[in-house]
Amino acid sequence: MAKVEIKQPIVDEIKANVEDAASVVLVDYRGLTVEQDTKLRKQLREAGVIYKVYKNTLMKRAFEGTDFAQLDPHLDGPSAIAISKTDATAPARILAKFGKEAEALEIKAGIVEGTYYDAKGIQVISSIPSREELLSKFLGSIQSPIANFARVIKQIAEKQEQEA
Repeated sequence: MAKVEIKQPIVDEIKANVEDAASVVLVDYRGLTVEQDTKLRKQLREAGVIYKVYKNTLMKRAFEGTDFAQLDPHLDGPSAIAISKTDATAPARILAKFGKEAEALEIKAGIVEGTYYDAKGIQVISSIPSREELLSKFLGSIQSPIANFARVIKQIAEKQEQEA
């Protein structure tokens, strides 16, 4: 009885972390050096991603009755979880990029905006730019026609002033 009571706050913490998550990615971190792990945690933290190592049984209990229960088959061996509440592609992007230099890091699977993806699917999602990158590209693309339009209007106005 006492063991369950001790573990319940951890299950509640996991539930709270994944509750409104835009994405959750599971990884096997076996073989990472302390230096690599520290570097990875720093990159994830800077992107606002929660990264924790929990017991698989506690994650399974926290995932019960949610979309995240689809990750249960991947909860074997050492598992770390990366959770983003805002940027749906951040965990996949950071983990996949980091996995290129630290081959020991293995992406298991993930849930992005309610949809299950296996390791290959998460790799594909990792190539999607962040919301900020997409917005800046979009703004750049709409600003240039507006600037060109403004220049043309100014030239027409100047030409009409000269003729008058």
